[in-house]
Amino acid sequence: MRINNIIKPIITLFALLLITSCNPSTELFEDAICITNTNIIDAEDGLRENMTVVLRDNKIIKVLPSASLKLSDKNDIINGTGKYMIPGLWDAHVHFAYIEDLAPSMFKLFLAYGITSVRDTGGKIDFVKEWKDRAEADPTGAPRVKIAGPLIDGMPNVYDGSDPSRPPLSLGVSSAEEAVKLVDKLDSIGVDLIKAYEMLTPEQFKAVTNRAKELGLKVTGHIPLSMDAISASPGMNSMEHLRNIELSCAEDWEGLKNQRLELLVDGKSDQGGILRSRIHSAQRTRAFETQSEKNTEQVLDALLKNDSWQVPTLALSTGFNERPFLRPEWKASFNYLPQEIENKWLESIAQIATNPPTQADKKRTQWTNDIVHKMVDKGITFMAGTDCPIFFLTPGLSLHEEMAKLVDFGLSPLQAIEAATAKPAEYFDMDNELGLIREGMIADLLILDANPLDNIKNTLKLNTMIKDGKIYNRTALDQMLQSLD
Repeated sequence: MRINNIIKPIITLFALLLITSCNPSTELFEDAICITNTNIIDAEDGLRENMTVVLRDNKIIKVLPSASLKLSDKNDIINGTGKYMIPGLWDAHVHFAYIEDLAPSMFKLFLAYGITSVRDTGGKIDFVKEWKDRAEADPTGAPRVKIAGPLIDGMPNVYDGSDPSRPPLSLGVSSAEEAVKLVDKLDSIGVDLIKAYEMLTPEQFKAVTNRAKELGLKVTGHIPLSMDAISASPGMNSMEHLRNIELSCAEDWEGLKNQRLELLVDGKSDQGGILRSRIHSAQRTRAFETQSEKNTEQVLDALLKNDSWQVPTLALSTGFNERPFLRPEWKASFNYLPQEIENKWLESIAQIATNPPTQADKKRTQWTNDIVHKMVDKGITFMAGTDCPIFFLTPGLSLHEEMAKLVDFGLSPLQAIEAATAKPAEYFDMDNELGLIREGMIADLLILDANPLDNIKNTLKLNTMIKDGKIYNRTALDQMLQSLD
């Protein structure tokens, strides 16, 4: 009897241990949010199904298969069943200063469409720095803002404020020494990159790019009209709009370059915008019509070798031909703009609609399609940017149009997501903080109602946006837009 009295408790204890080992205790994450049973998509791992993501403060602290984690019902849980999570999006080419009266609306527009970071590529330094400072002061209520400050241009400079289509976004320099001083000044103010522009001489351009490299600043911009793509690419970490690449791919690229040098000398007393338009009118269509496969291959090889990333702004460059701003849903987004801007845009669009696309517009679109496909095949890196709010590109919405165009022109949906998430983060050496869904990274995340790998336009089906750990559900996003209406 005494033996039985001893054995029974031991057996009971063993049974309890066995039950506990087979049914582990539930886990409680205090002061955290658990998003369960969701499908994660990022550029590194593609699609991971049925995952749980745990957020605390502004960081991702756990990313695990949902089946491996038994959560206590005391957790703050968001059911992600049937949803798709991607990193927060970047618009890598915006201008707060292009329409200054629109700038106060841009933060809400970006966030409401899931754009959690932006790269401002040109504007008066005091103005764009103000928006960067505001964003840093309110990380959960504003997109992250990286700035270039003013375009560094030669003389005459293009964006000199001479008319509404060319607001004062640039500063012109007259010498290489002056260019270096301007780079130093912008660095001291706190820019995140430098933008070099089209009227720079080769000496000025090299002074800008060399000094920026010494300071650890990336350089983006347009290939100067006095140069060619191959000679400019070593100094450029990225290029915008594919601008002037076509001139270097033409059969007679050297003749075109010599003609440009003559036109630059002859027009040195003209306004910069007028001179640039004259040169483009004389050469671009001719270049599109005389592309050389050999020269194109050499240009693309140089871009790849020099790691010159491309921000093609396809919604802008094909907009003259394809006109997305005529679509009813696009015009509906104008309701969120200040009334005076909405009226001006609708008036301008009505005038444009009376004129069909020109042959030059069609040739530019066809060349753009061809060159982007070739760049994709070559392995050149892309970032997604729009140039909003230029040419009726509503901030926020236009980034989704850009991603769709990237897919139309040769990128896979996952590559388009990468161009709008991981690559901009890498560009700014933030790839250990942003752009992927990983433990320890900042919680800038989007939850979508449909799979963007099936259709990239599903990025517009935004259910929830998370900015620096703060949750905005669909109701909150709608209210954000309605506050602009």
